[in-house]
Amino acid sequence: MKSLILSLLFTTSFYAQHYVLDSIKPTLGHLINFEANTLKYADKSPTFQRLFTKLDRIYSGEKLNLHIMHIGGSHIQADFYTNKLRTYFQNMAPDATGQRGFVFPYHLAHTNNPLNYRVTSNTKDKWKGYRCALTRDSIAWGLSGITAAFQDVSDTLSIKANYKNYNKVRYNFNKLRVFYNTWKDDYALNILDSTLVQSDTINYNKMYREFRFNRTIDSLEIGLQLKDTTAVNPEFAMMGLEFSNNNPGIEYTSIGVNGASFKRFDRSVYFERQFDLYNPDLFIISIGTNDAYVPEADFNAEDFRYYYKSFINMIQRKNPNCAILLTVPNDSYYRRRKPNPNTITQQQIILEIAQEYNMAVWDFFEIMGGLGASQKWYKHELMPKDRVHFTLFGYSVKGDLMLNAFVNAWAASTGRDAFELLNYFKHLDE
Repeated sequence: MKSLILSLLFTTSFYAQHYVLDSIKPTLGHLINFEANTLKYADKSPTFQRLFTKLDRIYSGEKLNLHIMHIGGSHIQADFYTNKLRTYFQNMAPDATGQRGFVFPYHLAHTNNPLNYRVTSNTKDKWKGYRCALTRDSIAWGLSGITAAFQDVSDTLSIKANYKNYNKVRYNFNKLRVFYNTWKDDYALNILDSTLVQSDTINYNKMYREFRFNRTIDSLEIGLQLKDTTAVNPEFAMMGLEFSNNNPGIEYTSIGVNGASFKRFDRSVYFERQFDLYNPDLFIISIGTNDAYVPEADFNAEDFRYYYKSFINMIQRKNPNCAILLTVPNDSYYRRRKPNPNTITQQQIILEIAQEYNMAVWDFFEIMGGLGASQKWYKHELMPKDRVHFTLFGYSVKGDLMLNAFVNAWAASTGRDAFELLNYFKHLDE
């Protein structure tokens, strides 16, 4: 499937953090199966009961850490609806904004970067991007599934933890991890303001350099300098960044690669090694659209099931108590010609896996109306012409739908009033 084309997304105004579901019900409510908007099986999952208890404690004002990780393809790389969810969760209590955590500098790889942070380069054209989703690409990939490689003499990177984000509390950090090919020593990597640096260490096993600072900051500059100009094929391969601090709260990490599928993410040979650094409370899996983006006769259902279960097993090896939410891909058109029937097969497989592993499912395929629904969403300007992605307003609707499903499951688990809880989130932006 082709990479996400940003111009398709900007066919409507940007709806930052406003709750939109109530206002659209009179005109667009017929497009949505609200009864299907649930976290199926969450009430039978002990891991989700633990998750909701912890969420409830943070909502009540306790200072706790809770980590959500969300992985997918272009829908997640764009970070529109995931950022809306991040903002909801991180503003649900005075101490709910955790650290920004792991990100990837997509601009260095010449692809679309989320709007809420920014990494720029003095010599951007000297960087080359490699995605695990592209069979022609070959390089070392880690947790992000995408790598930006630099082979020139020198560069300066400007890093900002905040850009166009909507959190009431701005992100800051007193620790920065730079994930890269630490087995090569071609480049000197330095914080330009050396007075900030308290310690500087390298973890060769997990492949990152960690800088600790003597105060919290929200931006800095990093210098890259080739050590030996006679070196043959020098390379600095950036796999990601992590902004950390000591604040309690909710951390929401989104990992997205345009065009990625389970099979393609499987090419990230260092994914599990770097994932081992984290201990998420909730892992949301939104991979599948690209797995299904083939002619019906070419879709291998058992391969899809195998890779899906293998990915779940990887998460559980690290954290067997992690709540895992499986999401069914949205209805989409194959090559803009016809609805893709492979999603129906995926839906059945995902529901079966969820019951086998005692996990929850958010069935967005059913919620948006099932096979062919994307044409209706397109006609009402919630999807662009490709009928695979969504407009910005469409992503805003999607984010609110997932919030609704979460709140209802949370309220049912803890005994809270779902109406009052949802009403709180509706008015966060006021």
